[in-house]
Amino acid sequence: MDIEIRAATAADWPQIHEFFADIVADGETYAYPDDLTSDEAAALWMQDHVVVAVDGVTVLGSAKMGPNRPGRGSHVGTASFMVSPAARGRGVGRLLGEYCVTWHREQGFAAIQFNAVVETNTAAMALWTSLGFRVIGTVPGAFRSRRHGYVGLCVMHLPLS
Repeated sequence: MDIEIRAATAADWPQIHEFFADIVADGETYAYPDDLTSDEAAALWMQDHVVVAVDGVTVLGSAKMGPNRPGRGSHVGTASFMVSPAARGRGVGRLLGEYCVTWHREQGFAAIQFNAVVETNTAAMALWTSLGFRVIGTVPGAFRSRRHGYVGLCVMHLPLS
């Protein structure tokens, strides 16, 4: 089947939560607390514009996007992405990333800023760079990786105009 990106619904949350919990517990890419309940995780993830990448009825990944800051910072967008470990290598992250860039352009955002890309997350760093993002700064030691100890968080930026 073809992978489709569509708006997420509450009915998608159980599948999203399954990989959300695994990715957070892995301790390599997100600074969310390890002990979030499903309801607490949903409150963090299911806000703004949330989409899922699906293959039929199977949720392969999800992204949430919207303004990076309110008010005077709302012209710059941001996004977060999670791909199910079972779906890695199928291009799901790239499809979600391309959707994100297109969506932000269509919504009239001037740029996209990712505030916290873990520098040891080489797959994400390569993907965002290939989509035109560049690192504009790194906060040294700002993320406590389970495998690597203290590593940097990269701020990445893509102008849209």
